[in-house]
Amino acid sequence: MLAAARHSAIIAEVQRERIVRVTDLARLLGVSLMTVRRDIEALDAAGALEKIHGGAKLPGGASTHEPGFELKATQLQAEKTAIAREAATQVREGMAVGLSAGTTTWALAQLLAAGPRITVVTNSVRIADAFHQSTSPSTVILTGGERTPSDALVGPLATAALKQLHLDVLFLGVHGVDADAGFTTPNVLEAETDRAFVAAARRVVVLADHTKWGTLGISTIAALEDADELISDGRLPGEARRILSERVGRLRLASTRTAASEAKASPASGAE
Repeated sequence: MLAAARHSAIIAEVQRERIVRVTDLARLLGVSLMTVRRDIEALDAAGALEKIHGGAKLPGGASTHEPGFELKATQLQAEKTAIAREAATQVREGMAVGLSAGTTTWALAQLLAAGPRITVVTNSVRIADAFHQSTSPSTVILTGGERTPSDALVGPLATAALKQLHLDVLFLGVHGVDADAGFTTPNVLEAETDRAFVAAARRVVVLADHTKWGTLGISTIAALEDADELISDGRLPGEARRILSERVGRLRLASTRTAASEAKASPASGAE
C-alpha cells in the first residue's frame, strides 16, 4: 500500500474512532509497527492528527463541540453495551441510582429497566423514557432544566434538584478523560450539573469507552481521583490503563465478546 493510501486510511480511522492504537492500525493496514509510527509522525507534523503514546487521536485542544444524541447512539455500540452490562451488576434492589445523561448511561438504563425495583435520578429525558416505556417497577425522578444537544437537562433547576438528594451510586457518562483535566464535558452548564450529581453520590462509577481517553472538553466535571471506579472496554490504550489504574479507585475493562454475542441472539437486549 502506498504512503498516500495509508495516510488516508489512518485519518479515516482516527476520525471514526477518535483515538487509535499503533498495533490496531498495523493490523488494519497489514504493515509493520515502524511504518505506522512513521506515518503518524508525518500526519502529526501536517496537523492531520495528534500523536500520542502508542497511537494517535483527533487534533485540537479543549472542545466546545457537542455531538447530538442520535449520532452518538450509533457509535461504538458493542463497547457501550459491554460497559453497561458490567455496570448493571452493581445495582441491587432498593438502591437510589443516579444516571447522568449520555448514550452509555442510556444503554445501562435499558438494562436496569428490566431489573430490580430501584429509584432512578436522572437529568436525561431519554433515560426516563427507557423506564417509562417498559414494565419497570422502578421510580424515576427527572430533574428539570435546559435541554442540551446531547439531551441532558442542565442549569440551575437541575443543579438545585440534585443538591437535595442522596444517591447510593452514580453512573456518570463523560465526554472526555484526560490525565491532567480529569473527566470533562464540552458544556459548562452540564459540568456544573454533573458536579452536583457527584456531590450527591456515595459512590461514583464513570462509564467511558476507549475513545474518551485523550479527548478534552472545555469544562472539568471531576478529577480522576474522584471516581471510585471507571468502566471502559478492552481497546483502552496501555498508557491510559496505567494512569487510570494508579489514580481511580478501580479500573474495570468490559469484554465486548459477550455483549456482541448476546446482541446477535437478541437484537433488542439493550444494544444501542
